[in-house]
Amino acid sequence: MELNWSQWFRCESSFGLLLVPDQPGIFALAEEMVQPAGPQARRMLAVFEIDDAEDIARALGRLFLPSSPWRTRLAESRCYLRYAIVADAQERKASTAKLRGWLVSQMDVAAQIFDRARLQQPLMEPVRQDEAQRYQSLGEKTVAERAVDKVTGQLAIST
Repeated sequence: MELNWSQWFRCESSFGLLLVPDQPGIFALAEEMVQPAGPQARRMLAVFEIDDAEDIARALGRLFLPSSPWRTRLAESRCYLRYAIVADAQERKASTAKLRGWLVSQMDVAAQIFDRARLQQPLMEPVRQDEAQRYQSLGEKTVAERAVDKVTGQLAIST
C-alpha cells in the first residue's frame, strides 16, 4: 500500500488545522531540530508521534486541548504535521503499526536528539558519499520525509 502524504506544515494552533479533511487516516508529528542556516541548508525534523484516527481533523484538534499530552510540546517548540487519508480501517491500522515499529526502532537516535545533555555527541553515523548524492537528488525532502517514505515504501513492497 502506498500512502499519499500531505506536505509538512507548521502546527502552531488549532486554527492551522482548518484545511485538514474530516476523513479517516494517519498523521505524523515532528519537531524541528535544526533550522536552515543558508540557501542550501535543509531542516531536520524528528518524528515523535504517529497515530491514526477515524476523523483526522477532530483528532488533530484534540492535540491542543488542555488535557493533551502534546499541548506543551506543540506550544514550546517548532512542530510540524503531515497526514495521509486511508479510508480502509485494516490498511490504516497496518500502516500505523508499521510506522510505529519504525519509530520504536529509532528510539536510540531519538533519545540522543531529545536528551539536551547529550546534544554534544554525534547523532548518527556519517552519511556515505553515494547516499549523500542520492539524497541531494531527492530535492526538497527533509530527513523525516525521506524516513517516512522509506518505511511506507517497505510497506508497499510487503503488502
